[in-house]
Amino acid sequence: MTSKPGDTAATTAVSPFDIVFGFDMETDIGSYTTFYEGVRHGTQPLLDILAEHHIPATFYWTGHAAEHNPEMVRHVQQAGHEIGCHGLLHETLGDPIFPLPNNWPVLPSEVAGRLEEATRIIHSICGEYPVSFRCPRLWGSTQVVNVLESLGYVSDASLPLYFYGEPIVPYHPSSTDWTQQGDMKLVEIPNFCDLSAPSSDPYQRDRDQWPLFRTQSALALVEKANAFIDYVSVRGHRPVLCFYFHPWEFHPMPQGGIDFGECVVTPQPFIVENCGQYALEQFNALCELLKGQGARFITAKDLASEY
Repeated sequence: MTSKPGDTAATTAVSPFDIVFGFDMETDIGSYTTFYEGVRHGTQPLLDILAEHHIPATFYWTGHAAEHNPEMVRHVQQAGHEIGCHGLLHETLGDPIFPLPNNWPVLPSEVAGRLEEATRIIHSICGEYPVSFRCPRLWGSTQVVNVLESLGYVSDASLPLYFYGEPIVPYHPSSTDWTQQGDMKLVEIPNFCDLSAPSSDPYQRDRDQWPLFRTQSALALVEKANAFIDYVSVRGHRPVLCFYFHPWEFHPMPQGGIDFGECVVTPQPFIVENCGQYALEQFNALCELLKGQGARFITAKDLASEY
């Protein structure tokens, strides 16, 4: 019988910290193209690496990505990974953190309907309702977590610690302020950053984890992860490191301008830097380094069940 991710002793409960690997399954380069080359060509190499290291992960699909790549959704599911949701499209569902030209948030009256539709699409493809969620760009909100709770979700991995700074461990949010402890059943899983690092960015994005593993190296990302582990541990908590990646990072992306007829979109160089083989090599190295430190790898759903 073929082994599934997480079948080995790599997921023992005596590990010093937990890892949630999350992959945001979306159009290439986030909101800036209509293509799915990353989903179609970057996902299988990722699955191979995860299988090699016996690591379970959570794959957060937009409804549109799932609808246009149903075989890949089922393939990821059959490989033993959790199928989560990433919204209907790669859109701003929550509170914007920084301005993006020509990228307006979804109207509050539309949020529930879009999440319901995305949930329906994913269920229709894989036969299970998703119970883990992540907002595009990590732009969540109080409204979003309340809608998720009403739909039966058990985890949300939207909170960016680089911006909010706390809470530093998974928590049950308040129904009136998603960034505060409360009594909701949903578990909010913060996305880690180096909270001890100085910042020169108005939004503290230079403290964040992404996309350090491919713009620098796996070792550079592990150094940032270790700083977070120390920060949490000295405050008496068990560290949980929630990572976020995208399948398009593991397939070569266009360099320079992308022509759409009426406009040319040119991503900042770091957005597409080292996508493809180097990213795969560094992701593999990241898995080895974290395993070597005794990490326990767990899906978002399974982590939430422990809270």
